[in-house]
Parts: sequence; C-alpha cells; structure tokens
Amino acid sequence: MITKILNYRLTSMIVFVNRSIIIKSKFDLGIQMKQMNDNKQYEKTLKLFDQHKNTNIDMFSSLTITQILKACAHLGDLQRGLMIYSLISSRMKDDSYISASSIHLFSYIKNKMAFRAIDLFKEIKNPNEIIINLLFNACANLRTEEALNLIKKVSTTIPKSYYLNSYLITSLLDAFMKCKDVENAQLLFDKTKNKPLPMYGAMMKGYIENNSSHKAIDLFNQIKSPDEIIINLLFNACARLGTEDALNLTKKVSKEIPKSFHLNFRTLTSLFDALIKCQDCSNAEILYSKMNKSVISYGNLMNGFNYEKNPLKTLSLFNQMKLDHIEADLIIYLCVIKPLSQIGDNSMCESIIEKIPKSFLLDRQIQNSLVDMWGKTGYVDTAKEIFDTILSPDEISYAAMTNSYGLNGMGIQAIEMYHRVPSQLINEITNICVLNACSHSGLVDEARSVFNNIQQKTERIYTTMIDCLSRASLFEEAQKLIDQYEQNHSPVLTMYMSLLSGARNVTNSCLSQKVYDRMKKLFPDMKDPLISAAILLANVYASSGDIDKASDIRIHLHKSGARKKIGLSWTSVNGQIFEFRAHDQSHPRSNEIYEEGEKISKELFEHGHQHDSSWITRPLNQDETVASVLCGHSERLAIAWNFVANPNTSKIQITKNLRVYRATKLIAAIRQCEIIVRDANRIHHFLPNGQCSCNDYF
Repeated sequence: MITKILNYRLTSMIVFVNRSIIIKSKFDLGIQMKQMNDNKQYEKTLKLFDQHKNTNIDMFSSLTITQILKACAHLGDLQRGLMIYSLISSRMKDDSYISASSIHLFSYIKNKMAFRAIDLFKEIKNPNEIIINLLFNACANLRTEEALNLIKKVSTTIPKSYYLNSYLITSLLDAFMKCKDVENAQLLFDKTKNKPLPMYGAMMKGYIENNSSHKAIDLFNQIKSPDEIIINLLFNACARLGTEDALNLTKKVSKEIPKSFHLNFRTLTSLFDALIKCQDCSNAEILYSKMNKSVISYGNLMNGFNYEKNPLKTLSLFNQMKLDHIEADLIIYLCVIKPLSQIGDNSMCESIIEKIPKSFLLDRQIQNSLVDMWGKTGYVDTAKEIFDTILSPDEISYAAMTNSYGLNGMGIQAIEMYHRVPSQLINEITNICVLNACSHSGLVDEARSVFNNIQQKTERIYTTMIDCLSRASLFEEAQKLIDQYEQNHSPVLTMYMSLLSGARNVTNSCLSQKVYDRMKKLFPDMKDPLISAAILLANVYASSGDIDKASDIRIHLHKSGARKKIGLSWTSVNGQIFEFRAHDQSHPRSNEIYEEGEKISKELFEHGHQHDSSWITRPLNQDETVASVLCGHSERLAIAWNFVANPNTSKIQITKNLRVYRATKLIAAIRQCEIIVRDANRIHHFLPNGQCSCNDYF
C-alpha cells in the first residue's frame, strides 16, 4: 500500500514537473518571439511557431499568441492569422491581450479586414484603453458612415479618464478625420489641453486629406519644435496647395530644419515633391542631384517639367536615366511621350518610341498618348493606325483621334469620327475637340448642329463655338452667344478674345476697338490678357492703314513696361532639338542663320511678297527695318537654321507657341520643301505646290 502511494505521488510530481517545464518553455517561446518582433524579424517568428505548431494551442501563453498574431499582422499573412484566431477564439473574451492582438491583426492587414476587428470588439464586454485605441484605428481604416457612428457612440461612453490618454485621443482624432468628420475632430482637439506632437500630426494629416491644407499650415505655425514627421506633413500640405506662398514657406522651412533631417529619405522626398508641385523644378533638380535616384523620383521630376512645359528638360532627364542604368517603366514612357507631343518632331518621336517594350504598346494609356502624339506631330495616318489597334477605345481614345484630325485641318474626318463615338463616351472634351475641328476648317453649319445637340453646354463649349463663329466673321451670332451665356454666368475673357481675334483676321478696326473697350471694362485686373488684346488691336489698326493709332498703342505699351509673350520655336536638326527665341543670337552659327534669313527675304520679295508690318508690336529702332525685324522672328530663324544645316532638305518641322506667319507658305513653294508648323492653335502643312492644309483659313 505504501509502495502504491509513493508511486502515485512520484508520478504526480513527474507530471507536475513536466507541466511546469512545458509552461516555462512556452513562456520562453513567447519571449523569443517578442525579441524577434522587436527586431522586425517577423518571418523568423512564424518559422519558430511552425516548429511548435503540433503543440496544443491551449498550452501557448498569452504572450506567445499575441506575438504570433503581431507577426501575422506585420507580414499581412491573413490566412495564417485567421487559422490561429479560429483556434484561440474561445480565450478571447477572458484575455484582453489576445483580444487586442486579434483586433490589431484585422486592423493592420492590408486585405481590408477592419470590419472583422469591429465584429470582435462588439464581443468584448469591458474593453480597456488598448482595445478602444485599436477600435478607433479599425474605424479609421474603414472610413464609412457606420464606422463614424460607432466612433461617436464609443467616444461618448468611455470613462473620462481615457481622455487623459494622449495615444487614445490621437487615434480618435485620426478616426474622425479619416471618416471626414472634421468638425468633431476640431472640437476634440481644441478641448484637449496637453497636445503632444503626434496629436498635431493627426490633425495636420486630417486637414490635408480633407482638402484643408491651409489649416494644416496654420497648425504648423503653432508648433515650436516640429519633428521630422511634422515637417513631412508641412511639405505635403505645401505640395497640395502649390501656391507661391506655399513655395516660399517650403524654402524657408527647408533652410531652417536641422541638417540631420536632410538625411531622412522621407523628408527629402516630401520636400522634393513640394518643390515640384509648387512649380520650382530648378530647385527640385538641385535637390534631386543629392538624392538616391529611383524610377519613381525620375517620373515625379519629369511630371514637374512637363507641367512647366519644359519638354527639353524632360527628355534630358530620360537620357540621364539611361546613364544611371535605371530601367524605364510604363509611367516614365507616358511622361516622355508628352514632351514629344509638345515638340512635335517626327524623327525625335521615332527614335524614342522604338525603345518602348512591345508589352507597353498594348497598354491603352500608352496607345492613347501615342495617338495624341502622332496627331500633334502632323502624322495623322500613323495616329489612325494606332487608334485602330485599340481593342476597346475609351473617351480619351476618341477625343485624341478627333483632335488629331482637327489639328491637321481634316474637319470632315473629325466629324465622322465624332459620330462613331458611343453616346455614353461623349463628354465635354469630345465635344470641344469636334467643335474646334469645325472652327479651324470653317465648318460652321456642322458646328451649329453639334452645339445645338449638346445638353450640358459648359463655359469651354460656349467659348469654342464663339471662336468658330468669330473665325467665320459671324460676329453678330457670336455676340448673341456671349449674351446668352452671360444671362446666367459671369463674363469670360477668352470669349471676347476669340471675338477680337476674328475681327483682327478681317481687319475690322471698329469692332476690334469696341471689343477691346468692353474687355478693359469687364476685366480691369487681368493685365497679361489685356496686353495681348492691345497688341491685337494695334495689329488691326496697322493692317487697316491707321499707323498713328497703331503707334500710339505700341508706344503706350512700351512706356508702361508691358511685355509681349516671347515667341519660341523648336525644330529638330540631325537628331538634336534646337530652341529659338525672337532675335536669338545664342546659336554658335548665328551669323550664318541670319545670312540665310536675309537670303530667304530677298527670295520672298522677288516672288512678290510684302512684309506685314502689323505684326511688329513695338517702335522700330534707328538701325531696324520691317524686314530685319520680321526676319528675326523665332519661326524664321528655325527655318533658316534647317537650310543652313541641310541645304537640300525636303521636310522641315517646327513647333511654336504663337501664331504662324503666312510667309512660310511661300517659302515652302520657293524652296520646294514641305514645312510642317504647329502653332498655338493648329498644324499647318505647307506643301511645295504652294498649298496649305488650312486652305488659308487662319
């Protein structure tokens, strides 16, 4: 009997010891996992778990389970997390640590499982501060009205002592902001006495996300010692605003922050983005030279230069990217196609487009961009070939093809394409493209038909129709449309500018003066457009023979310091892009270029051409003549350079930012060379036979 008792006690002791060893070993396992998680070695944590997965889950300590769930959350391993959750769900209600970890799992994972976290929360009877905090995070991820209602309900029922927890209040502020309840966030923030930096950060981020970046900046100005996160948010706010004031603040803060902040990749990236969005690509480029380069940062800077309409810089970046051995992705090629469209040179386009991988050429965004590019380059047939390869053309595809026809004087084809567009894909852009095509081809009846069938006529649609009527010298009808629009809207300057341009085309000085006077009365603060209008008015008077009035306007403009928009022309010669300004002397072969220009002028005179002095917008200097001034225009310099570099060239392509000059048509006939010129409005194909694609409908 004694032997049996001793054996029983011994056996019990062995079991107890074994159990103690198991419990201790499982607790040690939790410590090991925590150390791994603290070092962000989440995969090692799960590998360690796999080594013990055959153990009964009930034998694992709360620490072990919470560390496993934490690793799953950080790795986004939802499948494994759900498996573990299903095994330990019975322990949740009694273990706040496991409950919190489970909620954290569903809140953190990128698979949009925040709603599961809320379901778990509802099963917990007495949630503590940790669980409430995680609930607010889950609601912030959902961003729904239901989530907002739960936030409001919970925030009004939690103990007052919880409001002393800055972490919890920061999460609540973030949840309000992400659910777009800015008002309650502001009330809570204003009531809170002790505000740590993360709380300011939550508010600034919320303002930025809710399109109130100016409030984020106001809040920043209240902070005495901002950390890197706050600085990043400030730069983000400035980037969203994109104003001159935002740029000045960005520059000021970037100079004042500690040098250590400039070692932070996120801070540099935010600063870089702010400079680009505030249109200071020059400083952004300087900063970029000090940064680690990536395909994304190259794309951002390219976008910035594209926005500034600086195509040469974008293409230069593309070449630099190749030198840095960074492979271009689809976004980069979209960025590069845009400046090619702006320059409009066929040889340059071909040299770059042939490098695009075939797989990218099947992407509709690329296809749409190429249709637009080839149309703006003057190669409509190539644009149409690409359009025909698009499996499912969208509204952008149809608009790009319609616009390509319109730009190249093919109004009939543009209308035919417009009638092919499915009704659900017709939008403002499509309507503007077809009306613009009619405007530049003189198809007034067709334009009226399209305009009358448009249900929602926007400002831009009215403006394009008014331009069409003005080009056709139908000024009364154009004025009636303006009056009709102004019955319910404020006056629009571009509508009057279209009317004035039409009057200039037929040298109607009386109407031109009347329109200009009306513009001065309606838009007294719009200085630059009024300068352009005054120049047009002077041109009208000069063309009609009233030199005195033309001179008076030009002298007044000159004395007032008003500056005319600088004429720029781009042309590609032997694979290199050249930019010319009016009276440019920067080219190393300027003497030859001007000699060629004078030669062209003599040939024009011999063929009966008379220079149109109405295009000269300033008083002549003593050593100048009408011919010498007009020969110095950027377009003429670009043409001359092409003949200097290649005397027997058969085709010249030029892109300019102002109107084309009629003399170019005669130059093409004299030199028996096709000259394609894209001006601010359209593309002119000047042919060797003396004809132009616009049929002289300027």
